[in-house]
Amino acid sequence: MNYLVSTALSRFMTKDNTHQLQPVEPFSLFSEQDIKLFQEGLHPHLYEKFGSHQTTFQGVSGTYFAVWAPNATYLSVIGDFNDWDQHRHHLYPRWDKSGIWEGFIPQVAPGTLYKYFIRSNSGEELRKGDPYANYWELRPKTASVTWELDYQWKDSSWMKTRAQHNSLQSPYSVYELHLGSWQRPEPDNHEVFYNYSEIAARLIPYVKEMGFTHVELMPVMEHPFDGSWGYQGTGYYAPTSRYGTPQEFMAFVDAFHQEGIGVILDWVPSHFPYDEHGLFRFDGNHTYEYADMRKGFHPDWNSYIFNYARNEVRSFLLSNAIFWLDKFHADGLRVDAVASMIHLNYSRDAGAWEPNEHGGEENLEAISFLKNMNTTIYSLFPDVQTIAEESTSFYGVSRPVFMGGLGFGMKWMMGWMNDTLAFFKRDPYYRKFHQDQLTFSIAYAFTENFMLPLSHDEVVHGKSPMLYKMPGDDWQKFANLRLMYSYMFTHPGTKLLFMGDEFGQTSEWNYKSQLDWHLMDHASHQGLKAFVKALNHLYRAEPALYIKQFEYYGFEWVNVSDYDNSVLAYMRKGMDPKEDILIVLNMTPVARENYLLAVNNAGSWKEILNSDAEEFFGSGVINTAVVKAKQEAYNGKEYTLLLRLPPLGAAIFKKV
Repeated sequence: MNYLVSTALSRFMTKDNTHQLQPVEPFSLFSEQDIKLFQEGLHPHLYEKFGSHQTTFQGVSGTYFAVWAPNATYLSVIGDFNDWDQHRHHLYPRWDKSGIWEGFIPQVAPGTLYKYFIRSNSGEELRKGDPYANYWELRPKTASVTWELDYQWKDSSWMKTRAQHNSLQSPYSVYELHLGSWQRPEPDNHEVFYNYSEIAARLIPYVKEMGFTHVELMPVMEHPFDGSWGYQGTGYYAPTSRYGTPQEFMAFVDAFHQEGIGVILDWVPSHFPYDEHGLFRFDGNHTYEYADMRKGFHPDWNSYIFNYARNEVRSFLLSNAIFWLDKFHADGLRVDAVASMIHLNYSRDAGAWEPNEHGGEENLEAISFLKNMNTTIYSLFPDVQTIAEESTSFYGVSRPVFMGGLGFGMKWMMGWMNDTLAFFKRDPYYRKFHQDQLTFSIAYAFTENFMLPLSHDEVVHGKSPMLYKMPGDDWQKFANLRLMYSYMFTHPGTKLLFMGDEFGQTSEWNYKSQLDWHLMDHASHQGLKAFVKALNHLYRAEPALYIKQFEYYGFEWVNVSDYDNSVLAYMRKGMDPKEDILIVLNMTPVARENYLLAVNNAGSWKEILNSDAEEFFGSGVINTAVVKAKQEAYNGKEYTLLLRLPPLGAAIFKKV
């Protein structure tokens, strides 16, 4: 029996089993092994120990509190149950010098508002929210709320089979969204949101109709400022109260799973804000962040960087990653700003950073943390994916740790995104001079397990919506966008598209409003939406587009040198040659009638999707008949196909 518990029992038990409890009773949920793992940076389940937990002591219900504040000299729980009085409910410091303060407070029920009053060893007094709280007051209020995470899940069918859905050999098409601005009850009132249930009721049928396999939620962890989009978090263990309770968020995830849709959470272990109720200088010292601001302060985001050298902080972050997979059945974590974590000189000028012990730019502590995090996640949840937003050429981000990699399941292909957008922004007349910019990605496409992202970052801060990145008149803009999406969905790698991009949003994303759903009154936007739907269904239906999406032998250039016509052709290959898909892209507004394409083998091909079809708001330059390869030497190959190539369009064929 735990020492504190046994001591308390012996002290308060009497002959008739009655007792009188103190305002705070010595009590602990921690074992010696918990403390050991916590201090080694290896504890994956701290959320079961830290924070507030409803329990019963000596037959009396109440709440156990535990918080890590190693630089505190006095710490108490303040809340609406004691009129926020700092003197009435002080916690006990553990005897093992772990820096943990804890205790049981009788009669504190779920739903109680609370904070920690902390007097630092410097004499400074602070009032902090609970780093492990599962629920918080709605901003701008900042108190934590005692809360339990009981919920009866109904997604057993999904959980039993999700290894197949999340496999690297399965179609993986992600719809990224911000819960508060996808749709709003009052589009011009940014203070009013749909709740989790209302969002799910609207979103699930839409995602299912469009054919996406997963949704990715921009950070739902509690955060004080709407304008941070969730990337400046204070409540790492709580879904935001903007849209409801933790149980309502569980039901949200549950509902998606019951419809066969995975849920990925955007997760930010890289930095946190300086709000006074948050993690910054938690106990009057640099507890969670590096004390050296050359490592501890992020100049781009005006925020603070976790101290990956401190084992207790590593345990905090490791447990947090596991928490969302465990308690909320998340199917994956998209890890934000990995490049900033692993590079000491990220966004820093010379002299503003200090090299590591080997004289290099790598943050060895962060790299070690990420390797351990991914190893732990995949050992406990082998059927999920971790996805790194990493923008450099750092080796092995998505390679196993035993091979020297960081151990992520996938990595965002930022180079592909930048090059593709730069190419498609060009006037089609000049594209022939820059075609290598588009094809370069294949040179390194199989060095990582890449996800192709067209994310929220590309449609904010003056970058313009996706549609208006395209050149030409309105018809050409839509044609170009359909062409670019064709290239994206047939290029090796998994896919991610931000909300609104699928129907041609005409304004930059604004978190205070909602998407421009009125655009669906126009045939051009209806056509684009229908085409993205068709691409998703094609991607999911054709194994050649996903079964070897990370393998070099799943791709073959058919024609990569027709610069004058700005035409590209390539093959995606399945396990059986009968599954092969031929993709031909025409990057100019000139339709190519009787275009001769050299191929290696005989056979007949049927067009299965054309971005210029009239149903997609195209001009109707399509291939209606089966195209048979003719034995005719051309461009060093033995056979030719005679094709119609649509203007600013993609023609996609399958063998018959």
